[in-house]
Amino acid sequence: MNRETSDTTLGNGLRVVVVRTHGAPLAEVRLVLPYARTAPHLAEAQELLAALFGTGTGAGASTCATAGARTRQDVADLAADLGAELSTVVTAESLVVAASVLRAGLPGVLALLSDLLLRPAYREAELALAQRRAAASPRTPGPRQRLRRALLGHAFGTHPLTDPPTAPAAATTPEDLYALHARAVVPDGAVLLVTTPDDPDEVAVRVRELLAPWSGGPSGLVLPPFARRAPRPGRIALTEPAGPAGSAGTAAAGSGRALVLCAAPAVPDGHPAHAPLHLAQLILGGSASSRLARRVRDRHGLAYAVSADLRGNRAGDWLEIECAGAPGTAGRIAGEITDCLRELAVDGPSPEEVERARAYASGFTRFALATRTEEASALAGFAAAGLPLDWLEGYRDRLAKVTHHQVAEAAAYFLDPARVAVSTLDEADHDHESDRSTQ
Repeated sequence: MNRETSDTTLGNGLRVVVVRTHGAPLAEVRLVLPYARTAPHLAEAQELLAALFGTGTGAGASTCATAGARTRQDVADLAADLGAELSTVVTAESLVVAASVLRAGLPGVLALLSDLLLRPAYREAELALAQRRAAASPRTPGPRQRLRRALLGHAFGTHPLTDPPTAPAAATTPEDLYALHARAVVPDGAVLLVTTPDDPDEVAVRVRELLAPWSGGPSGLVLPPFARRAPRPGRIALTEPAGPAGSAGTAAAGSGRALVLCAAPAVPDGHPAHAPLHLAQLILGGSASSRLARRVRDRHGLAYAVSADLRGNRAGDWLEIECAGAPGTAGRIAGEITDCLRELAVDGPSPEEVERARAYASGFTRFALATRTEEASALAGFAAAGLPLDWLEGYRDRLAKVTHHQVAEAAAYFLDPARVAVSTLDEADHDHESDRSTQ
């Protein structure tokens, strides 16, 4: 698909990508900022800043009396007048500021975004409210988070993705948020993507006028690479006995679940082996009719949730297999996963499996760009990752060219159990102790 696009980098380091769209008179804005949690003690401040970004503008902490300052209600009223929706999302490595608006409201949304970036307001009352909400619903790491950190630590070594957040030495203050904003909400290293029916060059000029004064960066909040490119194989096991019924943070007596997480080697999106590996991953566990689902869930009734997904970020790439089942069965599930991997690696997929996976993957790429919102988010992700904007459309062509032999080769290498790290956790009462996997 040919796209009319303006792609420039401003003097402050901000990459501005404007894509012309046709059809509905809608515009989408995505600002992607590096925002990895590279320092555990900053985790709380990073969450609070993400929650409070967009709640006001001004010149400093006491901005209510500043001419032109906006409160949370002012920002909400202005967005409503423009017909816009604003939101923020935090991923493992990015802070994404998103806006959807009718075509006529795009200039106003860009002006509002500029104000939020250049004149942020983190007011005491808003911060106190956010802190009370966080205290009322503490987000302690769940069993899956703990198991995943243990798996990644075993597979790839010590890394920010394996470190749990730590509490700051003192309560976060507005001054802390202003300091973090100055460090993290910066143009150098960020990507601003706009999809619009308007002329891309004209929109890019408007963005330059508004955001040229924005300065700072790079933030340094990017994930470092894993110490290992491929996971270290082996088995680790965590056990977590169920607590008394009604106790906070624990399962009821006799209840719980078994969790199994595995990490197999993988390659980044642009690698020639990615498309064959993608098809092998789908055959393994990428759909309800996959080999793993039929074996672990349908045949043996061990798991109620089965998946296999390709994961990747600046740290590295891996194929993540996940199963959740009845308490006390983690060891059996891990054994069945290993057997399923071995069979697929040794015998390879059937031609029919490859064609089904190809049709599924091709259909999913079309679904991923089905709406303006999904298209803008996908394009922003490609731009932030350094991929061409038409990567997904080209991927359908690459999938069509993958041969059965190439998928069999990918399965033989990437799905070899000898290359896979396996972690298990049982939230179970001790009646099932004999079924647990051991380290």
